[in-house]
Amino acid sequence: MDLFKQTCLKCSKVITEAYSTSFTLGIKTLHQKFHAPIYAIYGFVRCADEIVDTFHEHDKRQLLQEFKEHTYKAIDTGISLNPVLHAFQCVVNEYNIDKEFIEAFLKSMEMDLDEQQYDHQLYGEYIYGSAEVVGLMCLKVFCEGDQEMFDRLKKPACSLGAAFQKVNFLRDMQSDFVERGRVYFPKIEFSQFDNLSKAEIEADICKDFEDAYQGIMELPRSARLGVYLAYKYYMKLFRKMQNLTATHIMSQRVRVPDNTKLALLVGSYLRFRLNAI
Repeated sequence: MDLFKQTCLKCSKVITEAYSTSFTLGIKTLHQKFHAPIYAIYGFVRCADEIVDTFHEHDKRQLLQEFKEHTYKAIDTGISLNPVLHAFQCVVNEYNIDKEFIEAFLKSMEMDLDEQQYDHQLYGEYIYGSAEVVGLMCLKVFCEGDQEMFDRLKKPACSLGAAFQKVNFLRDMQSDFVERGRVYFPKIEFSQFDNLSKAEIEADICKDFEDAYQGIMELPRSARLGVYLAYKYYMKLFRKMQNLTATHIMSQRVRVPDNTKLALLVGSYLRFRLNAI
């Protein structure tokens, strides 16, 4: 059974490495004990996201429903022949991750199955389920059973997840609309997106980043560098987009070059070693 578990955890690691070099880099800067559980969380999230984003030739609704049913069965029975779900249920049960977080996440994935105009309520609900609860799952791992720490860091963890997701929405605005018919920002028409709308969105993101920062500084040292590096990467991406016009954002996907990512890693590591973070 141990061999099966370790093999399943490695499957989630392979998925993470294939889909996100940035997230993989962040995980590698965490303490070794956190690598496998965070890979498992990402593997689960990635599979659900793939169903709604890319499986266009299949019945997405049915696939997502089956994925949801198999997820809860895996958690309740403590086993699954699906390697990603087995790895995920191991983490859920070991770290007592709330099922409410999982339910909220899967509900947001269901929201992606339908084209809809997001108002502020739906937008907040989607952000919470698609991003904030993922941060809370990771926080459960980092706190290792310390409920007082989890309760204290819950709000900044949500702010960080929200900031990351909103940056993704802004970066992917063109592809989300053209390929999936989605515009997540409330009451914004893609054809009417302008610099004023962009500035309002950016002000909201800035507040989320500000609210998240102190929480990062209060994380256990074993988790702090990895989360701080992710924060620095997204801040760099965000700053690049702030310097561009709305027209540019709608026509070209902004990215952070690999050499810049490496520089962020080195700079973050040096600050960490000097106890500056």
